[in-house]
Amino acid sequence: MTSRAPEDAIKIMIVDDHPIVRQGIALLFDSQDDMRAACEAGSGEEALANLARSDGACADLMVVDLSLEGMSGLDLIKAVRLRFPEMPMLVMSMHDESLYAERALRAGARGYIMKQEATEKILTAVRQILRGGIYVSDKMQTRMLQRLVDNRGEQAETPLSALSDRELEVLRLIGRGLSTGEIARDLHRSVKTVEAHRANIKEKLNLKNAAELVRYAIQWVEQGE
Repeated sequence: MTSRAPEDAIKIMIVDDHPIVRQGIALLFDSQDDMRAACEAGSGEEALANLARSDGACADLMVVDLSLEGMSGLDLIKAVRLRFPEMPMLVMSMHDESLYAERALRAGARGYIMKQEATEKILTAVRQILRGGIYVSDKMQTRMLQRLVDNRGEQAETPLSALSDRELEVLRLIGRGLSTGEIARDLHRSVKTVEAHRANIKEKLNLKNAAELVRYAIQWVEQGE
């Protein structure tokens, strides 16, 4: 990738499984005098390989989508935090921030922004994180602070909020039409483990059987998760 920015500009790795999306985000960063899209990755595995080859030096910040083939964005964030704890990460996703923002922050991200936000906010988020801050939308910040004021802690606001990160990922894959065996292969887990996740999801969402689970998952995915 050719960049017009100087060599001392902020190096950003873009992790998204859609090449056109990566290209658009790269153009945004390359248009800034102090930033450059240093590298791209279409999967979590590729992102980790890029980091490993350079011992983390290939990027000063990572922009990560949550919906990746294979390793999920949340799993990637956790892996990066474990291996490269100083690497700041910004989640840029189309997924509902009310359900995913706090999960991303707990996993190790320093910010969460919706893809449809104005470009100025995306740049603001990157700069704020690089200054050592945390970035979420004003609406999400108010929601998080209100929960602290109300002393609700980790209390689930919706049934979906009660799902663990892995259960939420299993629900997403069910909604995309994957079978239990396919989910097990995708997540590198045993079929028995995935079946346990399915049982937990049904219980937490008060779904009576597998058919209700599938219908719920499909509707959720179709609504944009």
